[in-house]
Amino acid sequence: MTPDRAAGLAESARALADGEVTSRVLVERALARIEATQPTLNAFRIVRTEAALAEADAADRELAAGARRPLLGVPVAVKDDMDVAGEPTAFGCPGDFPPVAADGEAVRRLRAAGAVIVGKTNTCELGQWPFTEGPAFGETRNPWHTGHTPGGSSGGSAAAVAAGLVPAALGSDGAGSVRIPASWTHLIGIKPQRGRISTWPRGEAFHGITVNGTLARTVADAALLLDAASGNHDRDPHQPPALTVSDAVGRDPGRLRIALSLKPPFTAVPARLRPEVRSRILELAGKLAALGHIVEEADPPYGQIGLTFVPRATAGIADHVRETPDPALLDPRTRDAARLGRLLGGAPLRAARRAEAVLHRRIGAFFGSYDVLLAPTTAAPPPAIGALYRLGGLATDRAMISACPYAWPWNVLGWPGVNVPAGFVGALPVGAQLLGPANSELLLVSLAAQLEAELRWHERWPPQQADADSTAA
Repeated sequence: MTPDRAAGLAESARALADGEVTSRVLVERALARIEATQPTLNAFRIVRTEAALAEADAADRELAAGARRPLLGVPVAVKDDMDVAGEPTAFGCPGDFPPVAADGEAVRRLRAAGAVIVGKTNTCELGQWPFTEGPAFGETRNPWHTGHTPGGSSGGSAAAVAAGLVPAALGSDGAGSVRIPASWTHLIGIKPQRGRISTWPRGEAFHGITVNGTLARTVADAALLLDAASGNHDRDPHQPPALTVSDAVGRDPGRLRIALSLKPPFTAVPARLRPEVRSRILELAGKLAALGHIVEEADPPYGQIGLTFVPRATAGIADHVRETPDPALLDPRTRDAARLGRLLGGAPLRAARRAEAVLHRRIGAFFGSYDVLLAPTTAAPPPAIGALYRLGGLATDRAMISACPYAWPWNVLGWPGVNVPAGFVGALPVGAQLLGPANSELLLVSLAAQLEAELRWHERWPPQQADADSTAA
């Protein structure tokens, strides 16, 4: 294992179990990488230096005594919207947030698997935007080109994994917030079925549209972290049937019927797929056809699905704003979204929730003809730092829809999706989504792993930071 980049999650766990390295060494290396890159990447909001080293020492004692757990001693990171006992959960917001008393359920399960939480990664205010910038922490930058955003809202987790600071990280996805930064940083990003990874103590984050997911360099590592974090609190409203997603890695997916959908779902403002991104998606579709799958163009019957998204998203923002210590410190766009959420939080929210069953039936019927949907994750490569952050509310919405019109419908549906790398535009990564019906993680992961074995995308790393600006387009 080289100290300048983290080994993979599975490889780290194996080396620890075999006694080739200690948790103390792995955690020290991760902390050193984080410290060295904070001035350039700024991936972390909180770094748990003393606590992580103490947890590493405890893991080493367990390992020496013969104990074995899936991630015992492996350093990982979690997003700033997840509760870690003893740390504040600011969710990208400014203000003096008190430390929380207990781990959230996903973090509790990671600890039960033996993982060492080295820190909490940056996210934009309340996870609203596909960039990771804000007055509370500054700008998080893309390891592939520090002049560009890694995406959002799980941009800190994506930057940390893409740069090799940690082998894998948890993020959350309410409108593509795992898949979009995975796309823009050349990672695997798994958005699982709603409830697969608990969002407790919020039983339904953002009224059911937000789920926790995983970011890693390989399908196997993303699946391993997903399995470690999966499970439910007794009071979770959504408890899907248990799956061991890692079992699907290396499994032949069979000959699949794959629908290629390049048309953005209906949005309030126009959105257009950039030709250079379209070319990368078509190349990936060609690779799937060469692997023996049937690929044909077809669009799901989305209809007016956007009308069911806005009440849930804005009501969720209103819920969070009420809990912030000083709402006056928040971005004016956040306060405006909260005001809209308070207006839509009654009958419109209830109607949006009722519409989900109709959408499940209508779009579910589409999967009677196809096994998997292939779509762009974004319509454009990652924007420059500051390009969206300095805009007003309406301009932000227009720019956000223009760049990222593809991911959010699967949050309304609550179904799984996997971002896979689709190549580069210049030197900036872009990605594609493999989307499926309810509880289809095993199929999606097996297909993603088949592609990975062919394309070997995990073997390509970002350039060294000193060279990034000069080598990227």
